[in-house]
Amino acid sequence: MMGALLVLTSAPLAAWAGPPFRTDDPESVGYQHAEFYVFTQQTLGADARTGVLPAFEFNYGIHENVQLHLTAPYAFTTPSGQGSTRGYGDTELGIKWQFNDETDTLPIIGLFPLVEIPTGNERKGLGSGATQVFVPLWIQKRWGRFQTYGGGGYWFNSNADNENYWFFGWQAQYQFSEKLTLGSEAFHTTQQVAGQGASSGFNVGGFYNFDEHHHLLFSAGKGLQNAAETNRVSTYLGYQYTY
Repeated sequence: MMGALLVLTSAPLAAWAGPPFRTDDPESVGYQHAEFYVFTQQTLGADARTGVLPAFEFNYGIHENVQLHLTAPYAFTTPSGQGSTRGYGDTELGIKWQFNDETDTLPIIGLFPLVEIPTGNERKGLGSGATQVFVPLWIQKRWGRFQTYGGGGYWFNSNADNENYWFFGWQAQYQFSEKLTLGSEAFHTTQQVAGQGASSGFNVGGFYNFDEHHHLLFSAGKGLQNAAETNRVSTYLGYQYTY
């Protein structure tokens, strides 16, 4: 599954990759199959509550082991003690290339570069104001009902006020039934803004399958390092349609 989402914060933009987690996986959507998401996500930082409500994500398998990706968010920012500002945010485009199929001994490995197009209004806090590019490598392995995936990559940020930085994350989940899967992740980013420092955090969440096409996704978490500035609490809630 998976896709990506920008979370607007009071300083940098942080990636939400594989719904409902920040960490992504290398497995592409099947050829001529698709995923559609509608979701909301928000993060409370030191100076504002920011996020998207709603946002739309679409992933389509254009070839065996190759997936196209689009995220279109309606963003908001609510500075402390002030009213909310809303509007279209930054558009995300990507392509996922799954290098191989999983075997008993070999995990899935894949590349999922993303481009953040600065379509949001930076002055209103709804966008980054500059193009950003993320180049990550992901791996995944399954043993029965247990699955784990993770990896990381480098963010290139052309905004003069922010810095290029690394993101690393790892997730593990367990399928309790055909309906319910629960998991958790830990993640870390190096410094994104001069003087702000690195940040780390976690999320717990999962998926509920109503049937083979309709799915509910949810997660919640917070920062563990530099949390007061970047991530006092964050949540994700989304609906996924697969076909």
